[in-house]
Amino acid sequence: QVQLVESGGGLVQAGGSLRLSCAASGRTFSPYAMGWFRQAPGKEREFVLSITWSTGSTSYTDSVKGRFTISRDNAKNTVYLQMNSLKPEDTAVYYCAARTRGASYGYWGQGTQVTVSS
Repeated sequence: QVQLVESGGGLVQAGGSLRLSCAASGRTFSPYAMGWFRQAPGKEREFVLSITWSTGSTSYTDSVKGRFTISRDNAKNTVYLQMNSLKPEDTAVYYCAARTRGASYGYWGQGTQVTVSS
């Protein structure tokens, strides 16, 4: 069983930065990709960005390009989300997720709250 644990959320003023971490543990962990999703109050969960575990190739949703960066540390089974120039509309619960090749995201963390004040 793979477990994903997020950390690093909190309250920050608009224009500030936060760094989220997602540590994976459990049985042999060999994902194809890991990603970050977010869910704002009253809205559906949405894809934010992802990284392919072996190559480091990344994908971003347009609203975070140039502000958010995803990276990973394969040795630590950890993925990071660096968020800069935060906006109030970035306020959401952020979830870490992992998937194997050819599958949808099937492993999820518990989520961490990010609140950006104006």
